[in-house]
Amino acid sequence: MHHDLPRSRCWLEVDTHAILNNLKIIRGLMKAETQLIAVLKADAYGLGIVPVGQLLWEHGVRRFSVACLEEAFELRAALPEAWILCMGETLDGALEEAVREHIRLTAGAYESACRIAHAAEKAKQKAFVHCKVDTGLHRIGLRPENAADVILRCGALPEIQIEGVYTHLALHTKASDVAQQKALRNVLETLAAAGFVPDMVHVLESIGLVRYPEWQYQAVRVGALLYGNPPRDFEKADQVQPAARFITRVVRVDRVQAGECVGYDDHHPLEKDALVATLAVGYADGYPRAMSYCGSVEIHGKRAKNIGLICMDQMMVDVTDIEDVRPGDQAVLLGGGITLREYADVGHMNRNEVTAIIGKRVPRVYL
Repeated sequence: MHHDLPRSRCWLEVDTHAILNNLKIIRGLMKAETQLIAVLKADAYGLGIVPVGQLLWEHGVRRFSVACLEEAFELRAALPEAWILCMGETLDGALEEAVREHIRLTAGAYESACRIAHAAEKAKQKAFVHCKVDTGLHRIGLRPENAADVILRCGALPEIQIEGVYTHLALHTKASDVAQQKALRNVLETLAAAGFVPDMVHVLESIGLVRYPEWQYQAVRVGALLYGNPPRDFEKADQVQPAARFITRVVRVDRVQAGECVGYDDHHPLEKDALVATLAVGYADGYPRAMSYCGSVEIHGKRAKNIGLICMDQMMVDVTDIEDVRPGDQAVLLGGGITLREYADVGHMNRNEVTAIIGKRVPRVYL
């Protein structure tokens, strides 16, 4: 992408050096024998599944996970030799194609395994399956008390090979995490007693890897930490580098008199005359409406408060106290002095949500 093309409106800068720095930190947390599964779901948390996947592949990452088959197929087209796990439950639609494309599939119920087996039979090849155990997140997966029996039943289907068993920590408290880990261990012990030991067990994601490194098993799944979102209690958080900057441009600067309302808002008339800049970004681009009144941007290195309601395609900020603001000037929405944590806290968002919701019409520029 030519760097000048997206810069007339808004764009997301992705710092590939930061991603590689964070990858190095992650590898430093892992045991030598542990395999890394890089999580590329939600378009690599909004940073771009194909460019990020290719970057990681070039630096030795061979295993990836996604949330749905659409993501898996997009990644497979870019990385024909990659090991790819689809972590979401998948209905019949594209299962046959997924098997043909050697996508690892999740089974969270015996019925799921049967659907996969039927697709594998039609594809005339074996499907590789990872059985998900619901140890306490209560989202998808097998109940721990009968998970071993169900996994053995799944493994008896001739079209299926059970390659892995995994769970996801709820991360409520240490006590509940320990209980989840124990529940999975009991399932694995029951399987071992029946003569089945999966090739791959994986439990930890970014937060879990930091808090419970002893639970690494054969693999860990890491996403947020890779993209510059460390856990709050990570002792090396200051070494993790943010990988994204969200930037727009000023398109208009105008004096608005006291008593006037800005944009669609008719409840907050200006208390005094103000110099108002219109920015070429809105909630359709992924800058949330929840940032109305409470958020701010950086222009010329200074803060400009959001005023009025965030519109679908535009927003307004008060630049009264910033000198010489003109159309074409950059306004930093995320990055610089506006950290991921501040942005998320002000907008009442999850930090992973910040970049994941940035829309497809926002070009990504890789630096």
